[in-house]
Amino acid sequence: MRHRALVTGGSGGIGSAIVRRLLSMDMEVHIFDIAEEPLRDICAATGAIGHRVDVADYIAVEQAVADIKDKHGPVDVLVNNAGITRDAFVHKMSFEQWNQVIQVNLTSVFNTVRATAASMRELGWGRIVNISSMNGLRGQFGQANYSAAKAGMIGFTKTIAQEGASKGITANCIAPGFILTEMTGAMKPEILEQELTKIPMGRLGLVDDIAAAVAFLVKDESSFITGQVLSVNGGQYM
Repeated sequence: MRHRALVTGGSGGIGSAIVRRLLSMDMEVHIFDIAEEPLRDICAATGAIGHRVDVADYIAVEQAVADIKDKHGPVDVLVNNAGITRDAFVHKMSFEQWNQVIQVNLTSVFNTVRATAASMRELGWGRIVNISSMNGLRGQFGQANYSAAKAGMIGFTKTIAQEGASKGITANCIAPGFILTEMTGAMKPEILEQELTKIPMGRLGLVDDIAAAVAFLVKDESSFITGQVLSVNGGQYM
């Protein structure tokens, strides 16, 4: 059976690497993203199927997943990668900054799982991989919203892992460390050097490091791994 994957935030650096890796595994890959031009570009470059969807919108996600099922078949591999930052110290953080990050980074995970879980249960097979963060494990100055959302993702994942286990569904988190993307690549060299001194492996992570971890967790051979957090951070946080 050919698997059908859904990747949220699939047009960015980490997301597009995940999309490419899943396609290389002969999966049909769908992308939910709100960025129209990058979404169009990644689909044109890879053959993935794009859907312009606000993942924080429950109804939009429900309808888009139903449309995929009607036209292509049910999603059985779900990768929740969409995320944003709105950094500020908590005593200066606006409710809007808090709420935007919680909605996009955490509520979206409920939205997509809620929309796909029933089909996975019917199939008797499913893989859910949620991209959390090192900062969801340790916290981070100026990221109360982001760290809370990523920590909440871990608790949510452990719960759905228990709920789906008897139906052949696994659910795991990946917690990336400092990954070299277009955004981090634009940072000042001295800041990048400071980060490097904190990483025992002596290099920044690559988007392909995260994609490889996703590929491992969605394979049939990983069927006995569920409810776990796989840290991909070069030893920066253990």
